[in-house]
Amino acid sequence: MLSWLESTSLAVWLGESPSVWAHPTVLTLHTAGLAVLVGACWVLDLRLLGINRHVPLAAFRWVFPVIAIGLTVNIVTGVLLFVKNASTLGTAVPFLVKMFLVAASVATLVPIRAHVLRGDDVSGVPAGNVRLWAVASILFWSAAVTAGRLLAYLVV
Repeated sequence: MLSWLESTSLAVWLGESPSVWAHPTVLTLHTAGLAVLVGACWVLDLRLLGINRHVPLAAFRWVFPVIAIGLTVNIVTGVLLFVKNASTLGTAVPFLVKMFLVAASVATLVPIRAHVLRGDDVSGVPAGNVRLWAVASILFWSAAVTAGRLLAYLVV
């Protein structure tokens, strides 16, 4: 299955095309999507940890559509990057670790989003559980970005 993915015309084009619209553009969009996704998450996480606590938490609801855009860009470009090297990445432990970290990072958004949309942060200081989720989010995203960057040295 992984070899078949690599042999598709899309994968061959991404890997062999001299066009700037092939691999360089996909990689650039993946990086930009990651910056938007992780940056928006960090803005919210830092607010939950007490930075800018005078700004109501409801003012940070804009973050979730931005996160959705960044996540969508990264899913699409990530699939394209995976298809290009499917047999290598699909069996590489560092890649699987990265995917676990991304999934864990996205999972932290569920309780954080519920807390923000509930709007029960009247005092400006969120409950301890939410702060723990914010710390977990920062740690997971940092580890996922690092693991993704290390793939270039450890796998491909």
